[in-house]
Amino acid sequence: MKKTALAFLMLFALSCGKEQPDLIVKTTIKGLKKGTVYLRKVEDTTLVTVDSVIVNGTPQFELKSQLESPEMFYLYLDKNSSEQDRIAFFADKGITEIHTTLKHFVFDAKIKGSEQQKVYENYQLLMSRINHRNLDLIKESFDAQKDGDSLAFADYEKKQNNIIKSKYLQTVNFALNNSDSEVAPYLALTEIYNARLSFLDTINKSLSPKVKASKYGKKLDAFIKEIKDKEDK
Repeated sequence: MKKTALAFLMLFALSCGKEQPDLIVKTTIKGLKKGTVYLRKVEDTTLVTVDSVIVNGTPQFELKSQLESPEMFYLYLDKNSSEQDRIAFFADKGITEIHTTLKHFVFDAKIKGSEQQKVYENYQLLMSRINHRNLDLIKESFDAQKDGDSLAFADYEKKQNNIIKSKYLQTVNFALNNSDSEVAPYLALTEIYNARLSFLDTINKSLSPKVKASKYGKKLDAFIKEIKDKEDK
């Protein structure tokens, strides 16, 4: 009896001592028979692998990571060829589920997880509308060049600049309207990092205390201070 109790205590101690992951990514890739899947994130401007799985016949698996605050992760698929695909997703502590297919790895991806991911998907939808307008505009420019219409091509450049301005302004507004989400400082750092300092500063000042204390909140604050220090010199 004593031996049984001792063995139980040892197992309990080992389980407690083992660090539990903050993030579990439950993944299903329909049609995948063989390949390697990587869970990656950016650390100090470098993309690093935090976990990986060699798939050999089982399309369902889990990837894990530690996580201090919500941040962007990337699911990479190496299909034993020169081609690589990746799915970007915003993760928080807990479980994120990703269901996709081998054939359309990125486009078929359905992601269920954090509230930040929902916010990020709303931003992607907003930008997709702008990108569609840009594609239509590019087609117009090709037609103008083909027809030798210099006035129409000049008009294209003006419209192109307006689209770029629209993207920046809509990103700023989106970040301000979602200042209680870690997506806001992330967008400021990745999508409009070269925007006017006043825009970045306004976003930074609007962030909730929780977001300010997050990984991207701290990075945005440090980034703005760095710009200001350079301007003062």
